[in-house]
Amino acid sequence: MLITEVILENFMSYEYARIPFKSGVNVICGPNGAGKSSVLLGISIALGQSYTERGRKLSNLIRWGKDQARVTIVLDNSRQNGKRPARRFDKDQIFLTRTLRKDGKYWFELDNRAATKKGVERLLAKFNVDPDNLLIIMHQNMTEQFTVLPPQEKLSTVEAAVGLESYRKNVLQANKKLSRMLSEENSVGKLLESAEQTLTYWREQYDRYQQKKQLQIKRRFLERELAWAEVSRRESIINDLKTQHRTGESKLEQLEDKSKQLEMMLTGLHSKLQTSKNEWQKLFEERLEMEKEKTRTEVLASSETQALEEVRQLVETNNGKVGDCIALVERLETTMSDHNPRDYSNMLNEIKRSYKDIENLWAQRFNEKSENLKLQMATYNEQLEKTDKHLLEIRIKAEQATNDIEQLTSQIIESKIESALLEYKRQNIEKNLKKLQRELKAKTEENQEALYRAEKTGYLISSTRNSIAILDEIRLTDGYLAALGDVSEDIERMYESYSRLYLDLKERAQKVAENREKALEEVNARMEAWSKTIQDLLNEVSYQYQKILSQAHAVGEVHLTGLRDIEAAGLEVLVGFKGAQPVPLDAYTQSGGERSMATMSFLLALQQHVKSPFRAVDEYDVHLDPKNRETITNLLIDSVQNLSSQYIIITPSQITFAERQVHIVTVQNIEGSSRVRDVA
Repeated sequence: MLITEVILENFMSYEYARIPFKSGVNVICGPNGAGKSSVLLGISIALGQSYTERGRKLSNLIRWGKDQARVTIVLDNSRQNGKRPARRFDKDQIFLTRTLRKDGKYWFELDNRAATKKGVERLLAKFNVDPDNLLIIMHQNMTEQFTVLPPQEKLSTVEAAVGLESYRKNVLQANKKLSRMLSEENSVGKLLESAEQTLTYWREQYDRYQQKKQLQIKRRFLERELAWAEVSRRESIINDLKTQHRTGESKLEQLEDKSKQLEMMLTGLHSKLQTSKNEWQKLFEERLEMEKEKTRTEVLASSETQALEEVRQLVETNNGKVGDCIALVERLETTMSDHNPRDYSNMLNEIKRSYKDIENLWAQRFNEKSENLKLQMATYNEQLEKTDKHLLEIRIKAEQATNDIEQLTSQIIESKIESALLEYKRQNIEKNLKKLQRELKAKTEENQEALYRAEKTGYLISSTRNSIAILDEIRLTDGYLAALGDVSEDIERMYESYSRLYLDLKERAQKVAENREKALEEVNARMEAWSKTIQDLLNEVSYQYQKILSQAHAVGEVHLTGLRDIEAAGLEVLVGFKGAQPVPLDAYTQSGGERSMATMSFLLALQQHVKSPFRAVDEYDVHLDPKNRETITNLLIDSVQNLSSQYIIITPSQITFAERQVHIVTVQNIEGSSRVRDVA
């Protein structure tokens, strides 16, 4: 027996109640809403359980209008086989109290002294009580909850209830130890691998150190070769500069000779140009005189031609007038023919002859004048032809003189340009010669310094390579040396140190492997012990489960799943009603009454193996028909009577227990307050 009495103060519907309990079966009955479940809830709260069926917070369990509630359970600590369950308390009764407040605070007390939840858990462990195990305390609807638990949780719940947790813990501890060994082996293996890699690294570093020394020797040789190659290069540069200087001086002399020749040629060209200009000037003046003479002749010819034209016009005019006179005379002759024709005719003839004589005279004079003018014009034309011919000759000579002048001018210009270019080249050569002299002086001084540096590096080395090729090899060598820059002289010591470390780790890895084999053997041994123990237990439970189900004309069995892996292993409950084959118990396959029957049958089959002296179930029979309710009730009472344990059953009716030896507590609610009506 665990609990001798429960005291409720302002807890849920109870204002104050003291409920005694006895060993064996204790039945709490009463109508719905009377406060039956509140008693079991108060017990579980006092035992440290956080399950609250009626509210989400513990403060919701305080009676309405009150500030705090207290639940006290009196634990039986009387001697059993001469020993008390809780040896720390040397008394038969232990008062365990839990106080709840509206502000959400709560605390435990053991014999009126403050206690922690851990302290309460340690105390209950002395009594083998786990209030959070639903196989120990099964509140309302937990029969349904058990059916939906995963197989793994069902198995761990059964193990906790029957006290086989130590087997699981042993296996898990062995697994943990094995995991630790595997982890250590892995770590040592990684360390060994790392040490081997490090040792390989230092071995490579030692090889690199030797390589570095060879490269350093090679670099010193290359430095000496470079120094003497630099001296050779600078001497070559100096020789080239001297050659360039001599070449420049030679070119300068050639330019000066050419300049003198060009100057003499320019003097001759200028003399020829002046002669040509004088000749052209003379021709120009002669042509000018000829042009003037031609102009005068042309003017005279024009004047004679004009005079001849004027005479011709005068003759024509006079001839016209004489004709008019003759015509007039003829008319007079006609008019006056009637008067004295003879006298007039003579006179008129005389007049005609006069006019004829005049006309002939004018014609004679015109002809004479015309002949004279023609002779003069011929003379002028001949003179003009001679003048034009002479002018043509002068123009040809002038054009030739002009061409000579232009050609000489072009030659003079080209000669002057060439002279200017020669002067420009001469200045450039003189400038380059001065620059070469300065550079030659500087290079000579630099060569002296290079020679001094080369002599410091060592004796003369005759190299067929130039400085660039040597520098390229030095850069390549420097690159190799830079890659070996982290190599130090401590490599040999480090190599020996890591060799010893590698051997130590190898020995340690061998030892860890041996420990891992031992841990694996321990895991297998503990796993075998757990497997055999749990299998033997479930075989017995399955046998009892089948016997109990047979009374309800049902079949079933209990077996393990996933036995090879303890963390994956689970408990599967099978049941079949009305001739059906057993199927897994779940929330969908069976009816509510069938699930209740199967669950209670399993609990009853497990009872003799449960270690806790206290067990409770609330309204297990709510879905059972009267026959099955009576069957389960009788089996429950029979299973507990042979055990030194305490069972609390909550049911709305006590009819089922009417003729059995059980402790019945009846509660009812009067005006909103639950009270214990009678105890039988």
